[in-house]
Amino acid sequence: MKRTAFSGPALVRLLAHFADLDVHEPAQSLADRLSQWLGWTDAIALSTALATDPPAVPGARSVPRDVEEECARVRASLAGAFTREEAAMRRRHRAPAQPSPDDVPIDYAEFRQRYVSLQQAMESDIGALRTRLRATLAARSPDMARLAVVDAVMEQALSARERNLLANVPALLGKHFERMKRAHAAVETSARNTWLDVFRKDLQSVLLAELDVRFQPIEGLLAALRPR
Repeated sequence: MKRTAFSGPALVRLLAHFADLDVHEPAQSLADRLSQWLGWTDAIALSTALATDPPAVPGARSVPRDVEEECARVRASLAGAFTREEAAMRRRHRAPAQPSPDDVPIDYAEFRQRYVSLQQAMESDIGALRTRLRATLAARSPDMARLAVVDAVMEQALSARERNLLANVPALLGKHFERMKRAHAAVETSARNTWLDVFRKDLQSVLLAELDVRFQPIEGLLAALRPR
């Protein structure tokens, strides 16, 4: 089946590919969709943030190097989390008195549990970074302080929707896992392990794509802080 070209986020393209879905460009603009997602209380808070001039908090006039380094460190740590957990799981399976990896039942439940755990880590660590960057913005100028307030309003308004949407990712990966498992159920063990390795790579690709989506507000705040 010929698919329609889609230029959206890598996360959406990957999940559409794994689910064999034909994804089209959205009919509405981003602004139109945001207007539907924001409630009237959110709209009031956003209007207030845009209309007022919050005072800048005295502080540094440039991006502290440690903030840049912390963002890079957190991103690298989250990006490598699945690989580290995967290595630990393989070591457990190879421990004495344990069955060989070939005899271990292949079930998606452990993959799902680990992915959900990594999602929680991303939400927590990136949320803390975002808060710190807003504080740094507020130390720059009234305009930057207003941007920090707007970002805080947008995070509060959209966080629940983001959480609900991303909660679907483990379920979609589970369907991909089951399709691959059924397709290779009758093949020999060596081939079975090959498909499982492919699934692990697919899972990590989705994880990195989700990390990119979650990190977009961080990249935006860092861009605002950098000298022009």
